[in-house]
Amino acid sequence: MVVFGNVSAANLPYHNRVLEALTSGGCDLMGHSVRVPTSQAFKIRTGRRNSAVPLQVVCVDIPRPELENTVNFLEAASLSASFRSAPRPAKPLKVVIAGAGLAGLSTAKYLADAGHKPLLLEARDVLGGKIAAWKDEDGDWYETGLHIFFGAYPNVQNLFGELGINDRLQWKEHSMIFAMPSKPGEFSRFDFPDVLPAPLNGIWAILRNNEMLTWPEKIKFAIGLLPAMVGGQAYVEAQDGLSVKEWMQKQAMPERVTEEVFIAMSKALNFINPDELSMQCILIALNRFLQEKHGSKMAFLDGNPPERLCMPIVEHIRSLGGEVQLNSRIKKIELNNDGTVKNFLLTNGSTVEGDAYVFAAPVDILKLLLPDPWKEIPYFKKLDKLVGVPVINVHIWFDRKLQNTYDHLLFSRSNLLSVYADMSLTCKEYYDPNRSMLELVFAPAEEWISRSDSDIIDATMKELEKLFPNEIAADQSKAKILKYHVVKTPRSVYKTIPNCEPCRPLQRSPIKGFYLAGDYTKQKYLASMEGAVLSGKFCSQSIVQDYELLAASGPRKLSEVTVSS
Repeated sequence: MVVFGNVSAANLPYHNRVLEALTSGGCDLMGHSVRVPTSQAFKIRTGRRNSAVPLQVVCVDIPRPELENTVNFLEAASLSASFRSAPRPAKPLKVVIAGAGLAGLSTAKYLADAGHKPLLLEARDVLGGKIAAWKDEDGDWYETGLHIFFGAYPNVQNLFGELGINDRLQWKEHSMIFAMPSKPGEFSRFDFPDVLPAPLNGIWAILRNNEMLTWPEKIKFAIGLLPAMVGGQAYVEAQDGLSVKEWMQKQAMPERVTEEVFIAMSKALNFINPDELSMQCILIALNRFLQEKHGSKMAFLDGNPPERLCMPIVEHIRSLGGEVQLNSRIKKIELNNDGTVKNFLLTNGSTVEGDAYVFAAPVDILKLLLPDPWKEIPYFKKLDKLVGVPVINVHIWFDRKLQNTYDHLLFSRSNLLSVYADMSLTCKEYYDPNRSMLELVFAPAEEWISRSDSDIIDATMKELEKLFPNEIAADQSKAKILKYHVVKTPRSVYKTIPNCEPCRPLQRSPIKGFYLAGDYTKQKYLASMEGAVLSGKFCSQSIVQDYELLAASGPRKLSEVTVSS
């Protein structure tokens, strides 16, 4: 049963329960998550946190890396500038957008920059979609997923700059830190030296690490990757038909490379294991992270995403005449006689009309609401293979400050956990000098999504006992749980299994005036926050390019968008 706060999904009409369940969470490496919360809280602690205590920050964040001169950053900046410099439309289009995740927010932002009037409708009472977060009765935040902002996210980095909020990213040292299952409580690091350019800094980091792979294994690993280095993007795209495991066998790579490296990467990128994940996903990530000097450098947002990232986008949209409405759930896409969109019918009975329509909610919700006349159109039919992957996000507040952790993202390398972080260290808003709050991605989650929260916490504690052998015991005889939140997402980002790439749709649909945005749509950053933002820019670009066609169609006035009961 899905529970959020005191409202159980069982009390909602069936159709709404299905929509509510199709939400997502997780961690965003390349893996981006889309989710709606299904959280149930367990608490021992009573009373509110002392609100009189000022925010304290003891962690030392690394200065923002120099990203502005990279090719990808400049390309992203050029695309952003094209909206601001576009000729002002004689009559702005009113574009109705369903879904206020990063894809919908991005679409609305860049349409507003181009002089149009977006109306953004969000089904829930919180912004962010896959990056949504909620405040509990103690004033503590819990999130849809554990989200990391990389240097290799040029459109996201541009967006922060355009909004004037670059200082809200807390950059960490250029390292990747892995737990060592064979040595409980110990970690292995890949440290990228600043003095070397890419990809030499990444090669150096790999060669210097002798704990996870032996020299013979490193050499075989490098030889196996040679085709990708020589073949470039064409080779990468051709690997979509192979799983990571199949590709490894084809390249005669040592099994330990999968065990030591690719299992952790697969779970972090798409919340599944190497025997399911398309190898294209791994190669795209390696290409993004290794070809730019600061590509794999990580940053945490300095607070909760709805307020610290989403609200500045909303304020920007509103400042240019756009609108954002919460609690506006789409019940049906109603059609004209010619098969084009007539309006969006909301669950409250009202209808919303515009000059163009964008569906920026997760692909599973789109498939649920797809009008019958569209279902056999190849563009929509191919969506059948795109299915969201289950993800569980776990937050645990402990009664003490854990010592065996870092001010950084950590790869747990456990059977049940993907990545985690002590958010009381990594995030300024969540800082606590006396207690730790671990946020963990529980993956793969398919076999656990229907299990009780207490079962999930018990399993998590058994894994944490291996990571913190001196501080955490599964029976809580050491560090004790003050409270926890478990957020289940039955359908998160699309599952990047082999042969999915041909099924990803372009943002412009074959239905005149109807467009898609979302990380599952066609763009080179797969299921990630970067992919969601870029999809929104591509969607906006398509609408701007179609202005004359959209302006000439339909009897309604372009200067009006109607919301009628």
